[in-house]
Amino acid sequence: MLERQLTRRFGPLSKTAHDKLAKARLAQLERWSDALPEAQSLTQMFK
Repeated sequence: MLERQLTRRFGPLSKTAHDKLAKARLAQLERWSDALPEAQSLTQMFK
């Protein structure tokens, strides 16, 4: 679900972004989901 939301917001995801999402634990995915409304870029999301 997060991958879909990121793609809708920022466009096609890089391989690096796909890899980060695939390797992330649930707690990290939840933090990224919470950060999505305020994020201005993927770089900001994955800090």
